[in-house]
Amino acid sequence: MVYELVYIDIRGLAEMMRLLLADQGIAFTEERIGDLEKWKQMKAGFAFGQVPCLKEGDKALVQTGAIMRHLARKHNLYGKTEEEQTYADMFFECIRDIHVKYVTLIYYEYDVEGKKEKYIGEDLPQFLGQLEKLFVSHQNGEKFVLGETLSFVDYALFEELDIHLILDPHALDKFPALKAFHGRFGARPSLKEYLEKRKAANVKVNGNGKQ
Repeated sequence: MVYELVYIDIRGLAEMMRLLLADQGIAFTEERIGDLEKWKQMKAGFAFGQVPCLKEGDKALVQTGAIMRHLARKHNLYGKTEEEQTYADMFFECIRDIHVKYVTLIYYEYDVEGKKEKYIGEDLPQFLGQLEKLFVSHQNGEKFVLGETLSFVDYALFEELDIHLILDPHALDKFPALKAFHGRFGARPSLKEYLEKRKAANVKVNGNGKQ
């Protein structure tokens, strides 16, 4: 079974899925929607009228968290115990909360005087500080979110850190555990190959071109 991932032609919410699939060597195809008129025609065909959508045979799954957890369950990336799964869910939701604030800045406040500076100087350090504290609670943050066990949350965390480093190259300077994680995770052979291809393709981070 080969998955098909449908999303707009940007990194956006689908990128954590692409990272997971590429790193795990899971076969998938993509439909990247680059035309607004085409999207308007397609929109009604999706539950809730939104993407990303993961197609698996005749099944179509939407909602970012649902897709990531589905892939995690199917490919042994959801932890080994119920305790680990609960922790993974909690960590993932923390990342999603940060992403909502990031999206608000990018799409609604980026050009509002002082908003970007406040986000980078005040809000982001607070969010990352909370995340760092949570991250080091498992093996001092020396491996993965769950400690020894790789999970779907690692892909979400890597992408969230990565886009914030584009927004502010110094974002992780005061958060050594997260900075080290970003460096070593991006060096994973399969992931590194994907990241190099992504860079060569110059894929936009967001739909409005701001980052």
